Amino acid sequence: PAAQPSKLVMDEFALFKGHRYATVVLDADTRQVLWVGEGRSREAVRPFFEWLGAERCQQIEAVAMDMNTAFDLEVQLHCPRARIVYDLFHVVAKYGREVIDRVRVDEANGLKHDKSARQKVKRGRWLLLRNPENVPEEQRPKLEELLAANKALMTTYIMKASLKELW
Repeated sequence: PAAQPSKLVMDEFALFKGHRYATVVLDADTRQVLWVGEGRSREAVRPFFEWLGAERCQQIEAVAMDMNTAFDLEVQLHCPRARIVYDLFHVVAKYGREVIDRVRVDEANGLKHDKSARQKVKRGRWLLLRNPENVPEEQRPKLEELLAANKALMTTYIMKASLKELW
């Protein structure tokens, strides 16, 4: 690169329909593409850091990325001073998959004595994972009823919305 980047963005994208991917690395300040390589594994991104060189790697302060473990490990190895910044979309998605789902399953299991309530909680997964603005109008009453009837789900749902305010 002409100028020394201090912040990077790493992302993967599909090359074709199927399971072939490529990785792109950008200078976060200029949005200039610095490197593109085939694949999304550690081995696939390692050539970028080799191309950048050890001295330049030491100057990297932060790297924004999704939650790809391969990216994370290579950044830690080659750019030890860099802070890793996960993107909002993947943080919220992971929260939904892991936290909301865990609470939903636990709450459903606690309602074995009330089949009707249990079924509502079990079937509410997609409503809970959607962003509030993306819940179809005809589904809103179901979501409101589900949240009003279950304090733990209401709390985790509100926390999911609050995560977005951190960015």
